[in-house]
Amino acid sequence: MRLPPLLAALLALSTTPAMADDLTLFAAGSLKAALTDVVAGYGEATGTAVATRFGPSGLMRERIESGETAHVFASANMRHPMTLEAAGKGGPVVLFARNRLCALARPEVTVTSETLLDVMLDPGTRLGTSTPKADPSGDYAFELFGLTDRAEALAAKALQLTGGPDSPPAPEGRNTYGWVLDSDQADVFLTYCTNAVLARKEVPGLQIVQIPEALSVGADYGLIVMDDAPEAAAELALYILSPAGQAVLAEYGFVAGGLPQPD
Repeated sequence: MRLPPLLAALLALSTTPAMADDLTLFAAGSLKAALTDVVAGYGEATGTAVATRFGPSGLMRERIESGETAHVFASANMRHPMTLEAAGKGGPVVLFARNRLCALARPEVTVTSETLLDVMLDPGTRLGTSTPKADPSGDYAFELFGLTDRAEALAAKALQLTGGPDSPPAPEGRNTYGWVLDSDQADVFLTYCTNAVLARKEVPGLQIVQIPEALSVGADYGLIVMDDAPEAAAELALYILSPAGQAVLAEYGFVAGGLPQPD
């Protein structure tokens, strides 16, 4: 009997050999709030402590490739963990959550979903994005540009303000995207809707603008357990994929496909 792909992946994860005692999770920065809570729940349920490292997924992948120890990697796209899988560093890769892009705008910007493209193209609008290749959020923003007939113009004016190896970090305790707009570095910033919600909690005057359907870009998040990880790494991955872990992700605005569906 052929197993469903997700079940097969879970069984494969659950047979990861135990090779170490310490457990380390590398994850996308957009997952920091949600996975911090998930890890806390996992610790309460199992008694296992997890060290977490959050940052742009592309840079996190490079850190793993350079030899840093990560037992589980949760990426904001599928490509980075699949690159590691193709290099023989772990697997299988499992899709565990989805996100989408929103626009975050300063309070004084006059913008709606219907006028967003015109506002982004306006020469007076400073348009911010994350850094493509280093941060999937930037890749998704440029993918959005490609859905318009003004892709080159949008790409040329985009200010790649976050997620790159040389991007200045937000002050300690500040939300990156709330800080970028609050400190007047951009007028409109394309980021994940989950990030936008957290930014507005910190800076209440910010506007969250939904992307028009014709330009909507979704983000698939991929999870991988690295080879030679301790058995607890597979248990953590399973916990993230479990209804308990998926419920936390859903609370933070992610689309969590692992939640039970109502009858």
